[in-house]
Formats: sequence, structure tokens, C-alpha cells
Amino acid sequence: MEKSRIISAAVIAIGLALGGLFIALGINKVAVRDRAVTVKGLSTQDVKADYAVWPLSFGLMGNNLTSLYDDISDMQKTVRKFLISKGFSDKDIKQGNISVNNNWASYYGDKPEFHYTINTSMIISTENVDLVIANQGCQSELLSRGYIVNSDEWALDYQFNGLNELKPQMIEEATKNARAVAQKFADDSHSKLGGIRRAYQGQFSVENDQYQPWIKHVRVVTTVDYFLN
Repeated sequence: MEKSRIISAAVIAIGLALGGLFIALGINKVAVRDRAVTVKGLSTQDVKADYAVWPLSFGLMGNNLTSLYDDISDMQKTVRKFLISKGFSDKDIKQGNISVNNNWASYYGDKPEFHYTINTSMIISTENVDLVIANQGCQSELLSRGYIVNSDEWALDYQFNGLNELKPQMIEEATKNARAVAQKFADDSHSKLGGIRRAYQGQFSVENDQYQPWIKHVRVVTTVDYFLN
């Protein structure tokens, strides 16, 4: 009986020892598995706009509405002809709506000199970005002829539509840069860089150059988690 109890106790002791060993090995595997480093990789590229939208506005004031319509119609034709002479195609020039304001309908103080103000616009939409760049400020030539045409520089919109073609190359570059940073960290910590645990592709951003808005700064940041062995 005494011998049987000794054997049972030994078996239990061995079982507990093995159980502790397995638990320790399991914890060690979890610790190794959870050793990781999170790094970011950046890719930037400057590109030129491939489309431009350029609004021009002009208007007249007077007391005879019928005459004003005739005058603004003539002005539309003059401005269109002028833009075509600068190299823009007719299909690139779109005529905006005409709006009329009755200045005498509501006023305070002295009665305005002119009963009506009539306004309209022309919008140039073109892939010929260089032509738009070259002709910024050309409305001064119209001014010398007595035509006031306004161009709001903040409304001039340079666009870039080729982002989808850039994405694969930029993501690849950003990922390579992230791996280089992770490798440096692994070397400095005397570790071996493992595979990717998780990866996050950041948002692409496209920003105008401060002084040349037709130049776009494209940027993407990727975040990657690497295992460390």
C-alpha cells in the first residue's frame, strides 16, 4: 500500500512538472509571436495637373434691360473670339447663365444710378493646362479694349486625374521604405526581422504647390507591423 502511494505521488509530480513545462513553452511561444515592431513608410511624388477649369466673369450696368441683354450678348461673342485667338478650342469654352439684379427693388439711402446689373460667365474646361498657365492675366488685353473681365485666381482649378496609375508604384515604394526602417530596428535590437503581421495603407493626399498650383504634391504613408524573431 505504501509503495502504491509513493508511485502515485511520483506520477502526479511528474505530471505537474510536465504541465508546467508545457505552459512555460506555450508562454514563450506567445511571447515570441507577440514580438513585433510597427513602422511607417512614406512615398511622395510631384506631378503636373492634367486638367484645368478656369471661370471668367463679366457684367454690365444700365437702365434699359433690352439694350443690356444685347450688349452682354455682344460681349460674350467678343470674349469667346478673344479666347479662341489665344489657342483655346470652341468646345473648351462653355457659356454660363445670365443673371439680372434690379438695383432699384431694394436700396437704402440714395437711389442707385443704374436700374439693372446683368452678369454672366464663361468657363474654360480643358486638358491643355499649359495654355491656361500661359494666358493667366490675358484679360488685361480685354480691359485695354474697354471690356472688364474678372478672373478669380482662387476659382481657377487645376486638377490631376491620374492618381490610380500612380498608386501601385507609390504603395510599393512606401512599403519598401517601411521595411528598411523595420530592418534597421531589428539590427539595432539584435533581432531577426520576420514576416508582416499587419499592414495598413494610408490615405492618398493631393495638395497644390503654394506658388505653382498646377504642380501637385502626392503623398501616401503605409503602416506595417513586422514580427521580430
